[in-house]
Amino acid sequence: MLKRTKIVATIGPACSSVEVLKEMVLEGCNVVRMNFSHGDYEDHAKVLRRIRQIDIELNTHTAILADLQGPKIRIGLVKEGGANLTSGSRIIISTQDVVGDESVISTNYTNFPRDVSAGEKVLLDDGKIELVVVSSNGKDSVECDIVHGGILTSKKGINLPNTGISLPCLTEKDLKDLDFALDHDVDWVGLSFVRSAKDVVELKSIIKGRKKHAKVIAKIEKPEAIEEIDEIIAESDAIMVARGDLGVEIPMQRVPIIQKMLIQKCIRSAKPVIVATQMMESMITNVTPTRAEVNDVANAVMDGADAVMLSAETSVGKFPVKVIQAMTKILQEVEKYDNVYYHETMPEESKEERYITDSICFNACRLAKRVDAAAIVTMTHSGYTGFKISSQRPKGIIYCFTGNRKLLTLMSLVWGVKVFYYDKMVSTDHTISDIRSILRNSGEVKDGEFIINIASMPISEMGMSNMLKLSKA
Repeated sequence: MLKRTKIVATIGPACSSVEVLKEMVLEGCNVVRMNFSHGDYEDHAKVLRRIRQIDIELNTHTAILADLQGPKIRIGLVKEGGANLTSGSRIIISTQDVVGDESVISTNYTNFPRDVSAGEKVLLDDGKIELVVVSSNGKDSVECDIVHGGILTSKKGINLPNTGISLPCLTEKDLKDLDFALDHDVDWVGLSFVRSAKDVVELKSIIKGRKKHAKVIAKIEKPEAIEEIDEIIAESDAIMVARGDLGVEIPMQRVPIIQKMLIQKCIRSAKPVIVATQMMESMITNVTPTRAEVNDVANAVMDGADAVMLSAETSVGKFPVKVIQAMTKILQEVEKYDNVYYHETMPEESKEERYITDSICFNACRLAKRVDAAAIVTMTHSGYTGFKISSQRPKGIIYCFTGNRKLLTLMSLVWGVKVFYYDKMVSTDHTISDIRSILRNSGEVKDGEFIINIASMPISEMGMSNMLKLSKA
């Protein structure tokens, strides 16, 4: 049974072999995430080659997401066995290269003493340890009170929920990683710790300058991003609800409501949205998820997410294939629920060129609901109609036929979309008839089922969609 919601799986040592990758694709993985916080270029290149070979072998279209690390602030090395930070004690955070212990730890963030102020929180290891700044010398040392202590080990993350960070969104490492990713023609680039729409514009400008097709996913994990969310969504190609760092940077109880808000805004803007972090976390070590995790994945689907993401569950977990199987089962079951479908958004009155296309897409989905159409078919070169129809969440499968090979994998992130390569542009009637035969002969639709075709007339000009046709298979 085809699932509409897509699965993003993070690649790591547990799943980088050809055999495991192939099983994951067969079980429902649609997008592979290359996490540039880990691994070297040689490892990433091997996985990319393997995925593309698997796609040729299986006739699948797996999207590749290059996830940049961004300005992730970390502590340095800590003594063997970790440092036992005691609540009520004081500790120095230094920008000098020292091995951390109970009295001093280091950070890779050289501007840390200049950016923080007395009274601001410093959260370590995803918020497990909480410090408060007492004073800073403004140069290389910050004194902190330990509010909630614990065992601290090397290279753990630092979150600064009250501090304006002076780091650029794209670090030197990110720019090198981006060059590698674009050289390998990835489909999507994840931009970490987005603070403003300008961050997204900067990345898109670099990609455009390289004449590459990659689209940008803005990862929402900073409070500043929430304040500027409409502008960020407008500039981005997709959004990731990165609940890990987001839940540390803002009060954790706000995350569920922000998740729902982000999904609703993305659906209205026809931008794909991924829900990420700790979705099936227990399956890193266990063969089945907790019931709470099952509910979390199900709720993301009912909220309207395009995709759900696995991180450590597939990259380092014991059961990378089983977690894909479990997630697929949840998605398929929830997608039987009628409330998942038909999130109708009327096109805004506008003089813009897209208004005609938007109106065609909107009415195609309304018609699909009325006649219970099995398929909505669009001819597309840019993918725009695929994104637009998907955002309406029709019950029928969305088939995008395109002569643009780059779309074959890129659209694998988008809810409910299945892509076919097709480059025959004889006439509108001939193309519609030919596509209907392809869908019927491949078993995608059955005799007598309704099909809705969206196209541009004349079709040979590949212009804006301006035609809607209802027929039977």
